[in-house]
Amino acid sequence: QLQASGGGLVQPGGSLRLSCTVSGSIFRLNIMGWYRQAPGKQRDLVAVIDSSSNRNYADSVKGRFTISRDNAKNTAYLQMNSLKPEDTAIYYCNALTDGLRPKYNSWGQGTQVTVSS
Repeated sequence: QLQASGGGLVQPGGSLRLSCTVSGSIFRLNIMGWYRQAPGKQRDLVAVIDSSSNRNYADSVKGRFTISRDNAKNTAYLQMNSLKPEDTAIYYCNALTDGLRPKYNSWGQGTQVTVSS
């Protein structure tokens, strides 16, 4: 149901745009979130967008990342600018409950983002 894509290798200061396609749900009603998990660390929520396109970000990405959505395409996006080596992680998306907990147990494979010179 969740398919994240768009990752890759980028130099520090570069940009990437991730996409997350959701199937099998009423996408436009969902709160959507982007998570990331670095090696040996827990999976953290970094960006949230609700059905009215209100957005929230983790402090670590605020001002650099932008979450958006296209309800006609059942897709959420994460525009990542000014990337830093510490942004290196596997990025996942999920729909969220009103309490900002992940809604689906199956996360998909995620998409790898590597920031390195």
